[in-house]
Amino acid sequence: MDSENRGAFVSRIGCLLAAAGSAIGLGNIWRFSTQAGQNGGSAFLLVYLLIILVFGLPLLISEFVIGRRARVNVAHAYTRLAPGSKWYIVGYASSIVAYVIFCYYAVIVGWVLFYLWKSVSGDLMHLSELFHSGGGSVYKEHFVSFIKDPWQPVFFLFLTVAIIHLVIVYGVEKGIERTSKYLVPTLFIIMVIMAVAAAFMPGAADGYRFLFDFRGASVDAGVCLSALGQCFYSFSIGMGLVTYASYFTRDANLVKTAVSVAFLDTLVAVVAGMIIFPAVFSVEGSSPQEGAGMVFISLPAVFNSAFGSQPVLCWLVQTSFYFILFVAAITSAMFLYEVATAFISERQGISRKKAAIIISVSSFVIGSVSSLSMGTWDFIKIMDMNLIDFIDAATSKVVLPLTGLGAALFVGWRMKQADVLDEVTNGGMLKFALMTPMIILLRYIVPLLIITLMVYNFL
Repeated sequence: MDSENRGAFVSRIGCLLAAAGSAIGLGNIWRFSTQAGQNGGSAFLLVYLLIILVFGLPLLISEFVIGRRARVNVAHAYTRLAPGSKWYIVGYASSIVAYVIFCYYAVIVGWVLFYLWKSVSGDLMHLSELFHSGGGSVYKEHFVSFIKDPWQPVFFLFLTVAIIHLVIVYGVEKGIERTSKYLVPTLFIIMVIMAVAAAFMPGAADGYRFLFDFRGASVDAGVCLSALGQCFYSFSIGMGLVTYASYFTRDANLVKTAVSVAFLDTLVAVVAGMIIFPAVFSVEGSSPQEGAGMVFISLPAVFNSAFGSQPVLCWLVQTSFYFILFVAAITSAMFLYEVATAFISERQGISRKKAAIIISVSSFVIGSVSSLSMGTWDFIKIMDMNLIDFIDAATSKVVLPLTGLGAALFVGWRMKQADVLDEVTNGGMLKFALMTPMIILLRYIVPLLIITLMVYNFL
């Protein structure tokens, strides 16, 4: 493992956009809106912003510190910084969980790609005609028939893996960094345009009040723990951000990068809410409490109901929404893929291309089986769950909290504080006055919150 000859992000903006792209994903648009809708909107957002400060930022900084200090992939980072100890378990668990998540996450990205294609081709407009003819359940029937189809989800999974494979084989600079420079700004531009357009919808005032009227916010333990879980999921904590951080240059400001990533990640989530909730409140009978089926069932119905009389505008809104959803999904999927690829390449001493082939083929096979377990092969169940639901539950409720806990404890207790300070100040070139509070948070507060979240998930 020659850390000097590895790839690296060559520009500060490329470093920031790649790191932001790794965090910005379906969790920001799909999961955030769902969680906010089910937990009182403004109450959830208020708690979420607080949790970012005391939980999300310290964990982001800790993973950045480990990655750049070690200059190797996450599986080997803990071994390099703590040789001869058992800390390597955290690194290997992070690599494995990133790969496992990618295997089912790519399936869902394929769903988004399918809906983007249906939007571009105008097929969702045909569903609008059925809807206005009295077939209100057509959107649910359309989604269920798609995910249970034995071929279509697998085909779009193949396209998803192929797209990501092409990006990764070009390397860190020409592949990940260059792609992030194009996709992430495009994501922001289209989201801002859509948010401005949503401001003119009849339900905009109610949507904004639901999301931003903190005076009426009702906060309880459930809201707090839901916000904590969302922060954990959205920031990609415990999934191998250490690997991306190992590509940071020595002059990269880790604290500033972490703050910027947290800001951009949260901004995307909030702007997504400013698009979705005005639309939901504009259509009678729609509810912000809709679950995970919101983006594939509820929102197509909302868009078609709101803009059905204006076909061109309806097509534009639907296509733009599924495009930003796909961009968000593909950038975070690239990150998960890279974590696994870097591990295989550096572990086995083989080229990135060979490692990428291994990841692509194996993840496509596992993803296909996971997809089929929701339809044709529905006899494949673990604990009475299909493979996607089981893997999601196992990783989000067990493995990720443990790997995130490991990162916090490693920086808080195992690493020398002088080494941590050296990284966050770039060898004394930068000032960082919050070293002591950060260490206290990583030693005590963050672990307590993670353990509480795990207990809550199990109960």
